[in-house]
Amino acid sequence: MAKAIWNGAIIAESGRCEIIEGNCYFPPEAVRREYLEESQAHTECPWKGTAHYYDLVVNGQRNRDAAWYYPDPKPAARQIKDYVAFWQGVTVEP
Repeated sequence: MAKAIWNGAIIAESGRCEIIEGNCYFPPEAVRREYLEESQAHTECPWKGTAHYYDLVVNGQRNRDAAWYYPDPKPAARQIKDYVAFWQGVTVEP
């Protein structure tokens, strides 16, 4: 079961993750939403589409744009629709 951990909190945990380009994408229901705040950041991937970002907020500390997801992915990435991946100091344990 994979876990995403930051600042001492388990942000996500699941045995049904999708691994794409070395990133672990957690199903939406596996993510603890109380730690996420919408960010205004967006990036484009030529084959996945437009990524939207979340800030993580745990114990009063903010990690800006540390999580991302694809709400409307291109057909090649449809299996990760709304799945959430992490970076910027978030530890993902297999």
